[in-house]
Amino acid sequence: MYAADRAEHVASVIAPALDRGAIVITDRYVDSSLAYQGAGRNLPVEEIARFNWWATDGRIPDLTILLDMDPMAGLQRRARSADRLEAEPADFHQRVRAGFQALAGAEPARYLVLDADRPTDEITRDIQERIRGMLPDPVPSVAEAATGDFPAIKESDEPARFR
Repeated sequence: MYAADRAEHVASVIAPALDRGAIVITDRYVDSSLAYQGAGRNLPVEEIARFNWWATDGRIPDLTILLDMDPMAGLQRRARSADRLEAEPADFHQRVRAGFQALAGAEPARYLVLDADRPTDEITRDIQERIRGMLPDPVPSVAEAATGDFPAIKESDEPARFR
């Protein structure tokens, strides 16, 4: 069912956006299925990967950001009651974390693994640094520091010309 839902989402949202040249950011994708259903539920990861390869038409993210922390500490951060997955026992969550860590270890160039116990401003900075080179930027990074220092309007001896 997860793969069927993902196939519909890719066909109706992700693929059209990519075809338009858009940048797509999503909070869960194939790796979540591999970690939760595969590692967490002890189901065959290869089979889940095969279903999801079909569901996504082989689309793989350029970058996956893994905010890593002890699962029990993460669950304690929740302000509301636990959902079905969050209500799973500690060993399930440890397997999910190990599953994500194994995926990241297998493809380190595609993953940015960050310690989620760190302050959010540090995490944000690390993400910004990683994606800076991946995203189009109309203002070169060397100009960012000086952006506020140059006058937007320069005085000139020449008369203004309009076309």
